Amino acid sequence: MSSAGAPNVGTSPIRSGYGFDEGALAQWLEANVPDYRGPLTVEQFNGGQSNPTYKLITPARSYVLRRKPPGALLKGAHAIEREVRVLTALEAVGFPVAHVYGLCRDDRVIGTWFYVMDMVEGRIFWEATIPDVASKDRPLYFDAMNATLAALHKLDPETVGLGDYGKPGNYFARQIGRWSRQYLNDASAGPDPNMDRLVEWLPTHIPKEQDRSSIVHGDFRIDNMIFHPSEPRIIAVLDWELSTLGHPFSDFAYHAMMYRMPPHIVAGLGGIDPVSLNIPSEAEYFAAYCRRMELTEMPGYDFYVAFNFFRLAAIFHGIKGRVIRGNAASAQAAERAALFEELAAIAWAQASKV
Repeated sequence: MSSAGAPNVGTSPIRSGYGFDEGALAQWLEANVPDYRGPLTVEQFNGGQSNPTYKLITPARSYVLRRKPPGALLKGAHAIEREVRVLTALEAVGFPVAHVYGLCRDDRVIGTWFYVMDMVEGRIFWEATIPDVASKDRPLYFDAMNATLAALHKLDPETVGLGDYGKPGNYFARQIGRWSRQYLNDASAGPDPNMDRLVEWLPTHIPKEQDRSSIVHGDFRIDNMIFHPSEPRIIAVLDWELSTLGHPFSDFAYHAMMYRMPPHIVAGLGGIDPVSLNIPSEAEYFAAYCRRMELTEMPGYDFYVAFNFFRLAAIFHGIKGRVIRGNAASAQAAERAALFEELAAIAWAQASKV
C-alpha cells in the first residue's frame, strides 16, 4: 500500500467492542473456504467508516472479512448481502473485484452477518495527488479510474443478473429522499443549517434528464480501489455498500468530486492545481468520460456534484451519530464526525453555483 503515513493504512489489533469468537470463525472458514488451513490470526483494518473490516491471516494466505457493525443499526444500512451479490455478479463478467467465498447470515458465529473474500494484493492510494507515482505516469492512473468507471456504467444490468438490483426511474428524487430521511432521523447527531437548506433545495432543482440507468458504485474514490503493484491498472474495486441501479452521471460526478474536495476531508484535489502535478484537469477528466460514454454533453453536472456533496455530508452525519452512540467502525470515525459541518457548508456552496 502507498502513502504509508495515511491514517487509514494497514491493520491493528482488534479494537474494543469489535472482537468476536475467532474459534467459531475458524470453523466456518474450514467449512466454507476451499483449501483453508489454520492457524488463524485476526487483525482489524484501520480504514472503513461503515462496516468493520478484518484481515484474516493464515500461514498460506490472507483473506478479508466484512461484517455488519455491532449494536443498534439504522434500517436499511449496512446491507452486506448486497455487496456479496454485486461482487459475485461482476466477477462473473470479468469486472475487477475480489472473489467472495461466502456470506454468513447466522449471527451465532461472530455476532453479526459477515462475508469473506480474497485479500487482493496491490497498491491503494490514500491521496488523490498519488505522490508515490512518477509524474509522467500519473495520467495513466487517472485514465485507468476513468475507464473502469465507464466500463461499469456500460454493463447491462439485466445481462449480468442485476436487473432488479435497484428501482428504475426517479433516481435523484429517491436518493434525495433517502439521504434526507437518514439525516433527519438520526437525532443523536443533531441538525445543521446547511443540510436543512439542501433538504429543501435539492428536490426542486433536479435536472429533467433522468432516463439513464446503470449499475453505480456509489463510492468510487481513489482509495476504494486496488491498483496493480507496478502497473497503472485497477485489479479490484472495493466497498460496494452503496451500489445500486442508478444514474451513471451522478456516479461519475461523485468520483469527479475529488477535484473540488479538500484533501483533509477525503482524498481530493481541492485547492491544488492538478496540471502542476501532471494530473488531468477536471475539464479533461470530464471530457474523457464523455468520450467513453459517447456523450456530447452532460446537462446538470453541477447539480450532480452538489447532490453528491450533500450525500457525503449525510454519510458523515451518520458517522457522527455512530460515534455518539458508540458503534463507529473506524478508528478515524471521530475525525470524520468533526468534519461534518465543514462538508455540509461545502455542499451548500456547491448548490449555490447551480
